[in-house]
Amino acid sequence: MTLQEAIRQRHSVRRYRKEPLSPEQVDALQKKISEINAGGAFHFQLVTGEPKAFTGLFAYGKFSGVENYIVVAGRRGHDFEERAGYHGEELVLLAQTLGLNTCWAGLSYRKIDGTFSLEKDEKILAYIALGYGETQGVDHKRKTVTQVSNYTPSMPDWFLRGVKAALLAPTAVNQQKFRFDWLGTDAETGRGIVSASRQFSLVGYTRIDLGIVRLHFELAAGPSNFVWQS
Repeated sequence: MTLQEAIRQRHSVRRYRKEPLSPEQVDALQKKISEINAGGAFHFQLVTGEPKAFTGLFAYGKFSGVENYIVVAGRRGHDFEERAGYHGEELVLLAQTLGLNTCWAGLSYRKIDGTFSLEKDEKILAYIALGYGETQGVDHKRKTVTQVSNYTPSMPDWFLRGVKAALLAPTAVNQQKFRFDWLGTDAETGRGIVSASRQFSLVGYTRIDLGIVRLHFELAAGPSNFVWQS
C-alpha cells in the first residue's frame, strides 16, 4: 500500500481487537519515531500491550480494546502543535500501510505512570490509538473542495488533488477548519505558491489539524510542484 492509498483507505477506528502488534510492525513504527525525534523537538513514544490508557472516566468516545498507542509529545516552540500534527499523521499513514488502524485522541485518554517519559520542558499534545480494528471504520460527511479552497478549473490538477486529499484527513470532531489557497506561480522556479491556514473553532485543535492536512496535501499534490507561502 502506498501512502496515497493509505490516505484514501484510512478511517478513524475506536474499537480494537486484543491482538498484539507484530515485531515487524513495531520495528517499522519505532524506526519512524526515531527519525521524528532525531531533530530534538519531539519526543514521540510507542506504547504496546498497555490496556489502561483508554479506559476509565476519561475514555469517552467509545474507545475499546486499545492496548497500543503513540504518545505525541515534545518541546514547546514555534509551530510546535502544527508540526506535531504533521509528524503524527506520518505515523498514522505508516500504520495504515502496515495493516493497522488508528485514531487521534486529544482528550479521551489518561496518562499511565511508567508508560512514557518527559523532559521538564516537554508536554503531551495527544495520543494516537493503533492496532487491529474491529472494523475498518466508516467515512463521514465532508466539506467540498470549494468550501475549503479557492480552487477553479483553471488551476493545476495537482492543487485539486492536494485539496481532495486534505479533505480525507482526520480533524478534531471532523470540523475541517482549514483552508488552502492557490496564490499563483513563482516567477523564478515556475512552482505554484500555496497558502494553508486554519479557521476559528470553539473545539480547538486547529493547529494540530493544520499540520495533519498539510501532510495530506503535500503527498497528493507532489512537493516538487509547489512551495508554501512563507
